[in-house]
Amino acid sequence: MLEPLRQGLPPLDPAAVSSAASCALPARYEAVREARQFTRRTLDQWDMGDRFDDVCLVVSELVTNALRHALPASTPRTPEQNPPVRLHLMRWTERLVCAVRDPSHDSPIACEADDFSAESGRGLFLVDSFADGWGWHPLAGTLGGKVVWALFRLQTPIAE
Repeated sequence: MLEPLRQGLPPLDPAAVSSAASCALPARYEAVREARQFTRRTLDQWDMGDRFDDVCLVVSELVTNALRHALPASTPRTPEQNPPVRLHLMRWTERLVCAVRDPSHDSPIACEADDFSAESGRGLFLVDSFADGWGWHPLAGTLGGKVVWALFRLQTPIAE
């Protein structure tokens, strides 16, 4: 059904970013709640609270996937100095991008969503359903790992 997308973000001029925020997330599952709270505060600051439900669901899925699948089993699940997962929110005039960076080089894998009552395995299916696009790309240089992103198109105000 869903093939993982190995591509970069659609062409976006980084200089045109009107707002950006990011937060480091520790390797513990409580970080999903922290990511939702960060997203709520950020969207409220950007006067985008009406998009919170969809964006928050996608952020929750991306962060959960990073914690569950992208961290080695040896990663301590306690607070640490250098959190391995980072959430980025970037807003352009007509687009919002949620990006989660993690240390793994493995591509995200979208599972078949045959069992809709299952408690796991539907994360990327939900991301695909609620976002206008998603993908991932490996990071180069000293960062390493990858970024999994989801894009939301924003409605532009109608000129009167």
